Amino acid sequence: MSSFFHQRFHDTTSALAYSLATPHADRSDLLPPYNDLTAFILRQHARIPDYLRTPMLLATLAVNANGVHRRAPEARARAIAAWKNSRLTFTRDLIRYHESLATLALYSRNEPSPAPQPENVTPPLHEQWCDIAVIGSGPGGSITACLLAESGHNVLLLEEGGLQPPGSCAPFTRQEMEQKYRHGGQTIAFGPDKISYVEGCCAGGGSEINSGLYHRTPPEILERWYKEFDVAAISEIELQPHFDAIERALSVSFLDHPAPPASLKLHEGAQRLGWKSLEVPRWFRNGERQSMTRTYLARFLETGSTLLSHTRAVRLRREERRWLLHAQHPTGRLRIHTRYVFVCGGAVQTPALLLRSGINRNIGRSLRMHPTAKITARFPDVVNYADMGVPVHQVKEFAPRLSFGCSISSQAYLALGVLDHPEQFAAIRTAWPHMANYYIMITGEGRGEVHLLPGFQSPLVRYHLTDNDHRDIADGLNKLTGVLTAAGAVSLHTNSNLMTIHLFSSCPMGERRSFCATDSFGRVHGCENLYINDASLLCTAPGVNPQGTIMAIARRNTLHFLGKLK
Repeated sequence: MSSFFHQRFHDTTSALAYSLATPHADRSDLLPPYNDLTAFILRQHARIPDYLRTPMLLATLAVNANGVHRRAPEARARAIAAWKNSRLTFTRDLIRYHESLATLALYSRNEPSPAPQPENVTPPLHEQWCDIAVIGSGPGGSITACLLAESGHNVLLLEEGGLQPPGSCAPFTRQEMEQKYRHGGQTIAFGPDKISYVEGCCAGGGSEINSGLYHRTPPEILERWYKEFDVAAISEIELQPHFDAIERALSVSFLDHPAPPASLKLHEGAQRLGWKSLEVPRWFRNGERQSMTRTYLARFLETGSTLLSHTRAVRLRREERRWLLHAQHPTGRLRIHTRYVFVCGGAVQTPALLLRSGINRNIGRSLRMHPTAKITARFPDVVNYADMGVPVHQVKEFAPRLSFGCSISSQAYLALGVLDHPEQFAAIRTAWPHMANYYIMITGEGRGEVHLLPGFQSPLVRYHLTDNDHRDIADGLNKLTGVLTAAGAVSLHTNSNLMTIHLFSSCPMGERRSFCATDSFGRVHGCENLYINDASLLCTAPGVNPQGTIMAIARRNTLHFLGKLK
């Protein structure tokens, strides 16, 4: 991009950031050149999926054609308000994008900046050989690599993101978003209803950025997978030893102190309505989330095995009796020769790699998720405090169709929750201890697909909600409103954006070859020595936080593989 266009893009971004943040703050907080908000938005623009960068750039420059950066603040605010209500979807989305980032940056100004964490970036050999290559170090990949290495195999673990030590940044902060989220948290499933989703892109994957809430798979879901997908060894009894082992390794337990007030409000409202509500256990020990970098990934490294961070798997190719894995590292291209491959990149990246490799039978066509909508509630009493984290109660009266819970409620996330209600901006600064975010999650009937776009690295995700899904979301918001009102909420504000942190089922396991991508234990149908061992395998939406299911199945599949090797 020429210096002229670069300057125009910068000027327009700065003008938008200043105007969109003004309603949230005093004039003394918004003195030009407003560099911190502008710099954050520019960094985030550079992180968005590559197929969106040029359209977003051109749209931003088109706004500049009206000279928005030269207008007086009042005239600029009127123009932006008109664009926010434009009939053109892309114009509305553009303004909403800038508004969300400016708001997040503004309310994150007081977050402590993490100290720089140097990494070992010793260039790897560009031609490598191993017995087993594991691609992706999230819960599925870390458990797979750990158990294989502890059994004495020569395992090479690849991770596209960086390796950061536990506690390298505060959880649920802007710094964590920039450090550990794929595309800086800016990933969207397109369709009639756009759904934002997040993926981890760091050693430990999603375990490093989630809440650590833990569920076993409901027995009725396992029974459905057995009947509809013909999955072997999937009953509650057969999975129990794997759940037991995971729970010991991750110290899954209930709180040893009173739950946060925001959590208790949800529980209180449910009890008053006579609805089932429960405390969800977490994988925590001594106040620290027992993510993969603290557990299975740490055990893997203790065996002396190799983790290649900042290494992106590009494609796989079968050569004679081995697999050739082409990968990209900051120091250059790698060629990895291996007998076995376990793909554990998650529900989007796993099918994307296989599709790039020409492996497409039942791959990426059946993506499922838990669509989620949120309500910001305000109470007369204090329910929130700094570093509250994620409350632990969930309402399961209508599960698996509907579940309710309490979400991240920092000032930044509260401000994002009321973007549709600008009259509430002033309250965030002073009344935030009385406010909290709550969500409804549906199991849903919708399905999605993962697509490759020629010439682009990032996969495109499409998702379609059914009419029943829309009805469930509306019903869930109505019921959540009732719970929060019963708990004493004095105001409620719905966020119109849909999002999710749970994705799965893009490569379902089972013996029904007409629609299953792998056998019951993750071996890709029609491919020798190629396995999947992550969220992609889940046959349908489980209706609960899925990582307990993912980890138990990953352990089951890895031990089955080791048994076959013996």
